[in-house]
Amino acid sequence: MAAPPTGVRSVVLRSGVYADSVKLMQVSRDVGATEGVTGVLVAMATPLNLEIAENMGLAPDEEASPEQLLIAIRATDDAALAAATAAVDAALAARERSSATAATIPLRTIGAGLDELPVDTEALAIISVPGQYAVAEAADAIAAGRSVLVFSDGVPVEHEVLLKRAAHDAGVLVMGPDCGTAIVSGVALGFANVVRPGPVGLVAASGTGAQQVSCLLDAAGVGVSHVLGVGGRDLKAEVGGLATLDALAALDADPATERVLLVSKPPAPAVAEAVRAAADGLSVPVRDAVLSADAPDLTAAVEGLLADMGREVPAWPSRPGPDEKAVPGAVLKGFFSGGTLADEAMLLASPALGEIRSNIPLRPELDLGTDLAAPGHVVVDFGDDALTVGRAHPMIDPTLRLEAISNLAARREPAVLLLDVVLGYGADPDPAHSLVPALTAARRHVPLPVVVALIGTEGDPQGWSRQADALAAAGAAVFASNAQATRYALDLLGGAR
Repeated sequence: MAAPPTGVRSVVLRSGVYADSVKLMQVSRDVGATEGVTGVLVAMATPLNLEIAENMGLAPDEEASPEQLLIAIRATDDAALAAATAAVDAALAARERSSATAATIPLRTIGAGLDELPVDTEALAIISVPGQYAVAEAADAIAAGRSVLVFSDGVPVEHEVLLKRAAHDAGVLVMGPDCGTAIVSGVALGFANVVRPGPVGLVAASGTGAQQVSCLLDAAGVGVSHVLGVGGRDLKAEVGGLATLDALAALDADPATERVLLVSKPPAPAVAEAVRAAADGLSVPVRDAVLSADAPDLTAAVEGLLADMGREVPAWPSRPGPDEKAVPGAVLKGFFSGGTLADEAMLLASPALGEIRSNIPLRPELDLGTDLAAPGHVVVDFGDDALTVGRAHPMIDPTLRLEAISNLAARREPAVLLLDVVLGYGADPDPAHSLVPALTAARRHVPLPVVVALIGTEGDPQGWSRQADALAAAGAAVFASNAQATRYALDLLGGAR
């Protein structure tokens, strides 16, 4: 439902202009913070962004297409509107000048760049281009004998299989596609956290799952040797665990790795069986942190690994919430940026709550579709590919989730709100800065207990304690463990641990 129009507004579509979604988000945020501006959206005119504009009361009057740039501003008066428009134009012009300067450097393919390196130079190729172009670049790197991290999504699964088979034959590794997190020889890639070095290697078919596990290990005083992301589809039947098997073999041969933890969403049963058989044949012990109805808890997997190592399980960091309970009839609303953390929450909560609808449901008949505001128990993964087309990932741009929190308060449906906040390189430099005002405003209008799974370390640029203190001051209960956060939310709802 569109917001009622207030003040004055300007909605403009520009053709022949393109900018990265992260840059546009930064322009929107900077201009939106200026005095007299009550709403701003600078984004490519994708269907999702047009829906956001409509909800803000800033929909364009003419038909728009995804290749157009939407500049929508609402302000208290004409002077503020003119100043905001000028600020947007200045910010876009500055970024265009920066891009033009960068364009004077000759553009090269991965293959051309690798050809200029000495033959004996070790290099990992990192590919972050639209999915339709990623395969050719990855193939060039593999042909040059380099391992590849494919950050890009949108790569057809049959191309993923071809790349991973070629990599196996070449004796290198393909991480991805859609590999958001990796740590290789101490170098953090993508969304990764500042964790201490140590003897545990991770093979992860999940980015946020790898972050949760590596951060808990860090909190326990145990570091990681490598975090090898293999992409969320690797343990599906179509791919067959090709990269997982190669990553396990690589860690088995690594003298710095003494134990391995395999992190994943629920895998295909036949693939899980094949991977377990391969793991049992390695010299390094391999423990599973694979989510399923029988093993729905990544924290428990870390605690099991610590027990294997003879290490004490610490009290995981937390900030207690206020002494409150949900109002009668309240439901669970889980708004997540990490798909694995959303899966873990649903697996833990379903036995107590029953059916939970989601855009990444545990069962197909519970699919939300596009109705993210559906009543009842709901868990939304705002990082799902369908919600990030033309937008930055919610770990960078929280706009969609902040709007969902505002809409939840406006509907006044009794609820307990369960969130994840993921820290580390590449993520929002201060997520509490935008989340705290949204939570404060929501709790002002409706009783809304808030529980946060804060995934990160003290060494992260955002600082775990700094973020936890800010969120707790806003009335949230904060946990380093997503499983503990989910169980606390169930307690607030009257569910059993």
